[in-house]
Amino acid sequence: MTSTDSARFTRSELISAFATFEETVAHAAETRDWDPWVEQYSPDVLYIEHAAGTMRGREAVRTWIWKTMTSFPGSYMTAFPALWSVADEATGRIICELDNPMRDPGDGSIISATNISIITYAGDGLWCRQEDVYNPLRFVSATMKWCRKAAELGTLTDEAAAWMTQYGGGR
Repeated sequence: MTSTDSARFTRSELISAFATFEETVAHAAETRDWDPWVEQYSPDVLYIEHAAGTMRGREAVRTWIWKTMTSFPGSYMTAFPALWSVADEATGRIICELDNPMRDPGDGSIISATNISIITYAGDGLWCRQEDVYNPLRFVSATMKWCRKAAELGTLTDEAAAWMTQYGGGR
C-alpha cells in the first residue's frame, strides 16, 4: 500500500473502523478468545512487535497472540483500552496509547504498563500493519510489581512465581 492508497480513507471511516477494533479487542480480553481479534487483520498483515519480532501474515500473528495471552503475564492482563488515539488520514493510520492492566492481585491495586500502537487501515474493516512501540523493561517492572504485591497478599500463583524467579525477583 502506498501513501496515496492509504489516503483514500476518510477520517470518519478510520475512526469507525478503530471503534470496531477496540470493541473486538475488549471482547477478546473478556472472553480470552483471540481469533476474532486476529481476523481484523488482512491475511498478509505485517505486525511489528519489538520484543517478539516481526510477524508476516495473519496465521503468524494468531500463533503469537495465543501463546502470549495464554501464559503469564499476558494471561493476567484484563483489558487493552486506548487511553488516547489520533486518526491520520494522510497515512490511513491510527496512532494510540494502549493500557495493559493486570488483574487485581487481591487488594484492589491496578498495576499496568502502556504501549504506543500504530495501526494501518486496509479498508473493509481490516488492518494491514501494526507496530507496537514500548519499553519492555517497563512491562517487566510492572509485572514484577504485581508479583511482589501478590506474594505479599498470598495470591501469587505458581505460574507467576516461576516468572518472577526467571526474571530475578525470587519468590
